[in-house]
Amino acid sequence: MIKIIFSDIDGTFLRDSKSPPDLHVAAIKSVIARGLKFVFVSARMPEAIYPITDALNIAHTPVISYGGGLVLTEREEIIFDKKISADDTRNVLAELKHWTDITPNYYTGRRWFAEEIDSRVQVEMNITGATAEVASFDGLLRENILPNKILIMCEPPTCAEMERVLGEKFPTLNVVRSSTFLLEIMDKTVSKATGINALLNHYGLTIDEAVAFGDNYNDAEMLKLIPQSVAMGNAPDAVKKMAAAVTDTNEAGGIYTYLAKIGVIAP
Repeated sequence: MIKIIFSDIDGTFLRDSKSPPDLHVAAIKSVIARGLKFVFVSARMPEAIYPITDALNIAHTPVISYGGGLVLTEREEIIFDKKISADDTRNVLAELKHWTDITPNYYTGRRWFAEEIDSRVQVEMNITGATAEVASFDGLLRENILPNKILIMCEPPTCAEMERVLGEKFPTLNVVRSSTFLLEIMDKTVSKATGINALLNHYGLTIDEAVAFGDNYNDAEMLKLIPQSVAMGNAPDAVKKMAAAVTDTNEAGGIYTYLAKIGVIAP
């Protein structure tokens, strides 16, 4: 019996316009009304996830943020929190000085820091509804405020180069592009599967009581962990092959389609 639904956000729950299709709104409200848990699993910080539930006029759901690095219950209780080590943080920040025209971001817990609010940061604030604070990263490090994630905004060729160079220099970190112009750096042990296992253990649930929806390569660990995994119709073919099933696209309300098909919600 399905008791918990995990869903990626961008490209999965949200349309490409960053708003949810009506069918997904109906799906999440129906799931919650039945007393089941609906969990957003995303590289976003919590403050970039809660505006979605607020806009839907529903209570905060459990969230798995930073690709599994920070897990909160529906009461916003932190049950898992994995930071990048002080040494790795210090060394990454030093390496970033080798590049120009990049915008680093420092995410720790429920706070987002940038050393200046440039146009890239402003665009991200507009998209997510979260607000960046201005601070010196070196100063944060001196205060032992460590990041769950360092995010680099840059042009696509620079992003590809940084992924290769930093990935080789920091084997204890996960250095991966989440888009052509966004590079995410987190502890190597962090994945969406890590966050899901922490939440399942907290609620006393098993992977057989879950459904998971995703659309991209950073959903791979989640799709491989959950037996009833579902790739969106807009996912790359390689991602579809990782999942147990394929549903409609994010634009067409694929989450609703699949949950109705297996009887979790009424069609």
